[in-house]
Amino acid sequence: MRKMLVALAVATTFTGAISLQAQTATTATREVYVKALPTDVLSSNLIGLNVQNNAKESVGEIKDLVVSGANLSGLILSVGGFLGIGERYVVVTPSAVNVVYSENDKKWTATMDTTKDALKAAPEFKYEGRWSK
Repeated sequence: MRKMLVALAVATTFTGAISLQAQTATTATREVYVKALPTDVLSSNLIGLNVQNNAKESVGEIKDLVVSGANLSGLILSVGGFLGIGERYVVVTPSAVNVVYSENDKKWTATMDTTKDALKAAPEFKYEGRWSK
């Protein structure tokens, strides 16, 4: 009887140790680093980039990015105005702007299927409240 109790105690201890190791192994790993791929775009490549429409007319400039959680949810464009006077801001979905890097020209370009008038009529974004500059 005593041998059976000792065997049961050893088995319970051994099983508990395995369970503890399994829990530690699964919770200790956490991804912190990511690799930037050659096809990725950096924010510094976007901000300040002139946006043209399909007719090659300048319709705005990317001024800022809207990040929601871990996702890029909007591009803030400055539209209208001249030399910063009279410009206003609108937020467009990133999928509306086609950003391309030309290996030959070593240059980024952005195009959007829109008109200056459509962007002028879009809802205005204002840098105020928590977004004040």
